This record gives sequence, structure tokens and C-alpha cells, in this order.
Amino acid sequence: MLHGQWQDRTSKLDRFKPYLEQRMAEGCTNVSRLHRELEERGAHCSYSTLRDYIRPLRPGRSAAGNTPPIARPPSPRTATGWITRHPDHLREDDQEQLKTLLARSPELTAAASHVRTFATIMTNREGDRLPHWIADVCADDQCGLAGFAAGLLPDLDAVVYGMSTDWSSGPVEGRVNDLKALKRSMFGRAKPPLLRKRLLLIAASRRPQTVTAR
Repeated sequence: MLHGQWQDRTSKLDRFKPYLEQRMAEGCTNVSRLHRELEERGAHCSYSTLRDYIRPLRPGRSAAGNTPPIARPPSPRTATGWITRHPDHLREDDQEQLKTLLARSPELTAAASHVRTFATIMTNREGDRLPHWIADVCADDQCGLAGFAAGLLPDLDAVVYGMSTDWSSGPVEGRVNDLKALKRSMFGRAKPPLLRKRLLLIAASRRPQTVTAR
């Protein structure tokens, strides 16, 4: 729509375009000089208008304009998302970019391998494999995960148990989020009795409904 609105608009340079093309063919590409010459011939155009018109006509500009832009490398956050996400949940183009990225970086390849193994341990509840995984990561100088792995050692028993059982603190965290949402919705002016009542009502509404015979 915008193209149709402006495509027939005239320019102050229309009468002088043949002269400009001639001067460009003669090798004159200096915008200041061409601007003075046009003013001497009665043209009333701004310097910026003339510059924008001449820029694509300069030698080499058309060839450079046809050069495909260089693809930007992915940001660290994007690359981290590709590595930590399940491979089946990645789009095909993301999988190809990740494959190219890993092929160029042995360090990222090592890190991605350890991350995928860690994800498998968590998904399959194979906590007994965690000590062996920590030893492998600490022995690998390329992956950059040794600090994270060593940080699990002080609470290793708890971490192994947490990655071996189906129980989680999800319900507790859900109630904490409910309480925070209630406080924000009431602008912090609710007293503990009212907050307690509303929180219990929300918890009851989310409790699985059971049908009992009468």
C-alpha cells in the first residue's frame, strides 16, 4: 500500500538525473562537488537527498548489494537453550545450527554430551549414576562443567535421592506461588486470617474431585 502511494511521487532531482548519470560515468562521485554543480544549474535539493540518490549508483555498490548477508552467530542464551532442550523438541533449522555449532567447538561438544547424560539421569530417575557422572565431568577439562559437578558433592546423598524418587516439592512451590499471587492481588493489605482463608479455598478448588456413593 505504501509503495503504491509513493511510487509516482516526483523528485527535485528528476530534471538533473541525466546530468548526474553523465558525471558519474565520467568518474565524478564526490557528493559535495556534484551538489555545487547542481546548485549552479538551478537545482534546489538538499545534500542528503543527493547523497541518498548517488549512493547506490557508485561503482561497486550494486555488486556489494547482491552479496548475501553473513549469518549472525547464535547468542549464548540461544545456544544454551539448544543444548539443554530435548532434541525431539528442537526445530529442524535449530538442529542444523546446533550441529554446525558443535562441529566447530570441541568444548561445546563435550559440554553438550555431559548435559544430555545428566538430563537422561534426571528423566529416568537413575540417581545411582550421578557419582560416576560427576567423576567424568571433573576429569574433562574441555566441558567447563567441573564447578557445577563439584558443587553437588557436599549434598550428594540428597541430590542422588532427589533424582531417584518420584516425589518432588512441586506442590509446595505451587502453594507458595499461590500465596505470593494473593498478596500481590490484594496489594499487601491482607491480614493473615484472610490470606489463610483464600489460600485454603484455592487449595480446595485444585484438589482432585472424587465421587462418593451416598
